[in-house]
Amino acid sequence: MQQRRADNIAEELEELIFNGTYSDGDRLDEVRLADQFGVSRTPLREAFQRLALSGLVELIPRRGAFVRQPGPVELMEMFEVMAELEAVCGRLAAMRISDKALDDLRDANAKCQAAVDAQDTDAYYVENERFHRIIYRQSGNSFLEQEAAKLHKRLKPFRRQQLRFRGRMAQSMAEHEAVVDALTRGAGDAASAALRAHVAVQGEKFHNLMASLKSAAE
Repeated sequence: MQQRRADNIAEELEELIFNGTYSDGDRLDEVRLADQFGVSRTPLREAFQRLALSGLVELIPRRGAFVRQPGPVELMEMFEVMAELEAVCGRLAAMRISDKALDDLRDANAKCQAAVDAQDTDAYYVENERFHRIIYRQSGNSFLEQEAAKLHKRLKPFRRQQLRFRGRMAQSMAEHEAVVDALTRGAGDAASAALRAHVAVQGEKFHNLMASLKSAAE
């Protein structure tokens, strides 16, 4: 229960950082926020730890938690690595994926589609996360799975933000279907290419993401 509360607080703080309530370098006041959320400091500190994993917060010993927005180069580098990790997971999963996991991917996609129809970005992201984690696991390489999950977690706030762009959820959904089709056929190169293109934030996608972060900061 406390863990879920910490997750909820982390997501609410993400929103406050993205909408400009907190800017780069702002200190997150532990006492005031504990009062605001009606919680003890323990789940709040756990929320700070989650945000630190995403690079959105920097924890400085004896000084506290400070908002930190990654710059465009750092963000682009992280997405570039994420796209390549996902591509490798897809290529390996095409050889190793179980029928049960394929059914789970189709179920995640059906729930993603319901979220698209409802225009519910939060519900979409929950199933989107499940979708990607199934593929990481089905790569059959536990070290790769851990590294992909770790970077996925770090990029979570930025991947969630992307889903709010007009038409992005429907586009993401179509990309998911292409990934499942390739995995079903055991087509490693196609699965790899589909996942790389799905995750990469080049061109207009990256421009939109940086513009949304900039407007939030202002």
